[in-house]
Amino acid sequence: MRVLRGRSLTIGALAVLGLALFLPAAAPLPQQAAPAAVSEIVLTLDPSQSRVHWTVDSMLHTVHGTFALKSGTLHFDPETGKAGGEIVVFAPSGVSGNSSRDARMHKEILETAKYPDVVFRPTQVEGKVGQSGASDVKLGGVFSIHGADHDLTALVHAELTGDRWRGTGRFEVPYVKWGIKDPSNFLLKVKPVVSVELEMSGAVKAAK
Repeated sequence: MRVLRGRSLTIGALAVLGLALFLPAAAPLPQQAAPAAVSEIVLTLDPSQSRVHWTVDSMLHTVHGTFALKSGTLHFDPETGKAGGEIVVFAPSGVSGNSSRDARMHKEILETAKYPDVVFRPTQVEGKVGQSGASDVKLGGVFSIHGADHDLTALVHAELTGDRWRGTGRFEVPYVKWGIKDPSNFLLKVKPVVSVELEMSGAVKAAK
C-alpha cells in the first residue's frame, strides 16, 4: 500500500509539472479588438434642401425673406467639441416679396454685388451631439458679412439618422451695430436686429 501511494504521488507530481511546462508555451487566446473611437463627425449641407429664413420688425409690419445656401460643411470632434468648416450663403439670392425693397437691400444695405458671400466658420460646439437621434447644442464661430468678421453663437437642433441629417440653426444679426446701413427713414423705423433661422439638411459621415 505504501508503494502504491508513493507511485500515485509521483505520477501526480509529474502531471502537475508537465502541465506547468506546457502552459507558458501555449499560444495566448486571441482578444477581440475594441471598436475604434470616432474622432470626427462630418456634416455636409445640401444647398437644394437648405435655406436661410430671416425676419426683421418695423413699426408697420414684420418683413420675412429668404436667402439661398451656396455650400456648407461642418466637422467637429464629438469629445472636445472643436469644430471647423464653413457655411456659405449667396447674398444676391435674398428676396422679401417686394421688388423695390429687395433692390434697395442689395444695392444700398448689403451691397451684395461687392459682398456676394455671407460666411459662417464654426470653431466650437458646446454640448454633445449624438451619433444618432436628436441633439441640441450651441455652435460658436466667426460670421463674415459685408466685409467684416464678427463672433457669433447659434442655437442648433440636429437630428442624425444613418448617413443623413437635418437641423435648424437660430441666431440674431445686429446689422446696424456691425456697421451695415440702417434702412429706417423718417416715415418708417426698422428694428436694427435681424432674426435668422438656417434650415439645414445633408449627409453625415463619421471619420475614424
